[in-house]
Amino acid sequence: MLRWVRQQLGFDPPHQSDTRTIYIANRFPQHGHYVPQKFADNRIISSKYTVWNFVPKNLFEQFRRIANFYFLIIFLVQLMIDTPTSPITSGLPLFFVITVTAIKQGYEDWLRHKADNEVNGAPVYVVRSGGLVKTRSKNIRVGDIVRVAKDETFPVDLVLLSSDRVDGSCHVTTASLDGETNLKTHIAVPETAVLQSVANLDKLVAVIECQQPEADLYRFVGRITVSHQTEEIVRPLGPESLLLRGARLKNTKEIFGVAVYTGMETKMALNYKSKSQKRSAVEKSMNSFLIIYLIILLFEAILSTILKYAWQAEEKWDEPWYNEKTEHERNSSKILRFISDFLAFLVLYNFIIPISLYVTVEMQKFLGSFFIGWDLDLYHEETNQRAQVNTSDLNEELGQVEYVFTDKTGTLTENEMQFRECSINGIKYQEVNGKLTPEGFSEDSPDGNRHSLMKEEELFLKAVCLCHTVQINTDQTDGADGPWHANGIATPLEYYASSPDEKALVEAASRVGVVFTGTSGDTMEVKSLGKPERYKLLHVLEFDPNRRRMSVIVESPSGEKLLFTKGAESSILPRSKSGEIDKTRVHVDEFALKGLRTLCVAYRRFTPEEYQEIGKRLHEARTALQQREERLADVFNFIERDLELLGATGVEDKLQEKVQETIEALRLAGIKVWVLTGDKHETAVSVSLSCGHFHRTMNILELVQHKSDSTCAEQLRQLAKRIKEDHVIQHGLVVDGTSLSLALREHEKLFMEVCKNCSAVLCCRMAPLQKAKVVRLLKTSPEKPITLAIGDGANDVSMIQEAHVGIGIMGKEGRQAVRNSDYAIARFKFLSKLLFVHGHFYYIRIATLVQYFFYKNVCFITPQFLYQFFCLFSQQTLYDSVYLTLYNICFTSLPVLIYSLFEQHVHPHVLQSKPVLYRDISKNAHLGFKPFLYWTILGFFHAFVFFYGSYLLMGEDTSLLGNGQMFGNWTFGTLVFTVMVITVTMKMALETHFWTWINHFVTWGSIVFYFIFSLFYGGIIWPFLHTQDMYFVFVQLLSSGSAWFAIILIVVACLFLDVVKKVLYRHLQPTSTEKAQMYSNRVALSDEFIALQPLSRARNQLSKISLLRQVQVSTAWTPCAASQMGKQHAHLLEECWND
Repeated sequence: MLRWVRQQLGFDPPHQSDTRTIYIANRFPQHGHYVPQKFADNRIISSKYTVWNFVPKNLFEQFRRIANFYFLIIFLVQLMIDTPTSPITSGLPLFFVITVTAIKQGYEDWLRHKADNEVNGAPVYVVRSGGLVKTRSKNIRVGDIVRVAKDETFPVDLVLLSSDRVDGSCHVTTASLDGETNLKTHIAVPETAVLQSVANLDKLVAVIECQQPEADLYRFVGRITVSHQTEEIVRPLGPESLLLRGARLKNTKEIFGVAVYTGMETKMALNYKSKSQKRSAVEKSMNSFLIIYLIILLFEAILSTILKYAWQAEEKWDEPWYNEKTEHERNSSKILRFISDFLAFLVLYNFIIPISLYVTVEMQKFLGSFFIGWDLDLYHEETNQRAQVNTSDLNEELGQVEYVFTDKTGTLTENEMQFRECSINGIKYQEVNGKLTPEGFSEDSPDGNRHSLMKEEELFLKAVCLCHTVQINTDQTDGADGPWHANGIATPLEYYASSPDEKALVEAASRVGVVFTGTSGDTMEVKSLGKPERYKLLHVLEFDPNRRRMSVIVESPSGEKLLFTKGAESSILPRSKSGEIDKTRVHVDEFALKGLRTLCVAYRRFTPEEYQEIGKRLHEARTALQQREERLADVFNFIERDLELLGATGVEDKLQEKVQETIEALRLAGIKVWVLTGDKHETAVSVSLSCGHFHRTMNILELVQHKSDSTCAEQLRQLAKRIKEDHVIQHGLVVDGTSLSLALREHEKLFMEVCKNCSAVLCCRMAPLQKAKVVRLLKTSPEKPITLAIGDGANDVSMIQEAHVGIGIMGKEGRQAVRNSDYAIARFKFLSKLLFVHGHFYYIRIATLVQYFFYKNVCFITPQFLYQFFCLFSQQTLYDSVYLTLYNICFTSLPVLIYSLFEQHVHPHVLQSKPVLYRDISKNAHLGFKPFLYWTILGFFHAFVFFYGSYLLMGEDTSLLGNGQMFGNWTFGTLVFTVMVITVTMKMALETHFWTWINHFVTWGSIVFYFIFSLFYGGIIWPFLHTQDMYFVFVQLLSSGSAWFAIILIVVACLFLDVVKKVLYRHLQPTSTEKAQMYSNRVALSDEFIALQPLSRARNQLSKISLLRQVQVSTAWTPCAASQMGKQHAHLLEECWND
């Protein structure tokens, strides 16, 4: 019961030990003091709430917001003491906001529950009592043997026991986990691989010891102890033995595996953990404004309370004849009376805090985010991918970016590798028509037209064909792109690889005569010039970012034990003792200068004694349960030494389309671009120059290859000095990973000073965590700039999560970056539209929304405060309680919401073609102290005009009706309220630059709705109302011609100064944005855009645009889809502006 309660409350009890022991088929030992471990069941829970905790948990989350909590306090105060307004005035808006939010979150959670139930109820087959039993996924327990058939997904994390293949191997695709579509091979240990039937598996007696669950998809440490007759055989278990929940079985009829991690302890579920909540600068400003308005509220309440007692110091006002005090009131404590009066004034003025602001902002962000997905300019037709929004909370942050941190490979480049050159034994080669040709020789020259390979060339190509993780699609009967022809031999093979480099190299080797034809068990088959050779795969030393290399140990057909290694030149060359090391190093640098990605290839021969020692060390390290990674790293370093260098490869990664133009546009917008890459120095610099990140005229400063703090500090000081001396020239900085570590350790301020004075920064040889550290360094600097990180691979995830805004590229390196990002786009070039158009619009919209909300609430509550001066601070309310309740909910809510969804103050093509306009909104310009002060003062000014304008009209008991009848206080309050509703709605209309039929409908409709509602509310006696002070008041007010004249006069008086200010500022001190608006109005633009259309419908509409070329379309449009003609008009506008 206690465990169930803990689960319902969301507590996960910590594991008691570092490892878990799993008895296969749950055959627990019958003797000894065995205490069974408790494991999670196999239910997946992605929902946030349960039936039991929804109400308390949801209420707790909602009341953490300042405004909600504040209104709750006000509501409770109204219930406890006698206040001038009904508790309904605070309770109803609060109830509305809380209910709307709770319904939205409850519905979203219900959908998650529904999806969970589908997954948890899926049918599975489990081996129990000597047979296959069909059960539901949620009933699987740790230790159960599960059968999975071809093309089914794994219901739990399984350790592979056997498959339908003799060697116990199977192929798996993990596309749903990390996006990698290549087939990965998993292998069972030999002792269980032979158990291919249910009957044999039921007799298996074995124990698995492994680490407790962790989120890393690529890490698993364990060992299996199989009881075979009288002996116990221990085998290591690693990632190659673990089949992850969510992955799919391919090219294998069926497998059996034992469940090791279940339910919320599977690696897939652990990777669902929520990211740290990112908050936008606008939200932080909003909270600051709330606190300021809270101070204003407290000031008004305290002042009113003091003035009340100052007024009541005179006896005639303390107890007038018409309001004598009771005995209880005379004897009550003055302190308690003061507190009670203070709270009453607090309640009276409480609407200065806009409770509906949060729910409006939430709706604006949620609905506004759809426009990014609908934008056809962000749609990539080749891959059929459109922009994706994972976090709508940061839309406006796209308009505030000051630093962009970008990955290189797959982000600036295509990540489509093409083999270009290689160096073998100190000689450079190029591929010419399917043949390796030494540099300087053409195909027609005597040496260039060879049909055989030299010994060194053949060994190099064999190393390339054996040292990899490439898979072959065994279902393939025809080559996807037609067969490759290698020396006349058709090889219809389709390769899959997690690394595009590996695939390019294996394909290149196959074209020139050495073809990798696949693996069978532990045998790799290679055809060298048509002659098949079989190599036994003995060990794979997996690639890792620290070693920056991978190796295989194979047994050649002659029985020789060979190690083949490939990796970065910085990790291979220092470990090589023979071969053409110096020539190869020169060639690698030349390849890098051309912008090619380089890898070095080496090998080593083992004597039988050496191999025996290696096998023993590898077994010990792989079966260790503690510090396995450290032990394996030591063994790998021991094996990968004394290498003989074979050569190097150069693979080209093409730049993406319009990368140069995008980087230049970002620079014009005042955004600094930093490239963070793992590539070598020369390659990274070459690509930076070709993509426009570095200019040819730029002074390139370098901070590379430093080994000590002192040399690094000295170099930094020299760089700072050079920048000061040559301050006119633009500077670019290149820094490598090792130098960066030294710079950040002791000289952080100096390093940051150098970086900030450089126009562009390139960091090469970067580890993933170093990328995140650089982003954090800029984020936490004194200026607190807004950062954006963009990348496409798993190594970019930490950087994407660290930045204020993270953008994933839907590339070829899996989907980890997309899954962990806030936004996802298909190409780097889309970044300009995302920032300059969507970011600009979202920021302007929400900045105006927030300021306008505070403005209209100041307009609303200030007359209430002024009215107290005319009623002896008796806490008499100016407005009827229904008007108090509906002001923010109904009368003034829709115009600002529609504005915040559709406003486009400048033509989108102008925004994109003139990136300099982005500078106008940088550094939170529209939500700074000056704009905030302007809107607040404007609110107070309008409130004074509302109140005193109405007072001048009615204050001296003037009769405004033909029969001489006087108006009362409710009529006066209604007049003020009517003027206010019209003025604040018209103010929103003045702020709107882009009018659609929806804007017209809600703007004028809100005013009409107010009049109709007031007529019905005051024209009928409602039986359920306790009092009806407003009966016939509104009808009486509208029957006076003087009242109509007053309404018009006061509205004009309020808005006249606004209009004058706008006109003067736009003509005398126009900003770049206002210039763009003026020129937009002068040029006739025929906008052929599709508004508010889903992607498929918008695309169909685009085909019909040519029929409308002569028509001036004035309907609503969004940045969804732009026709070519619209773009031409925008260019015309741009030329006009430049002239």
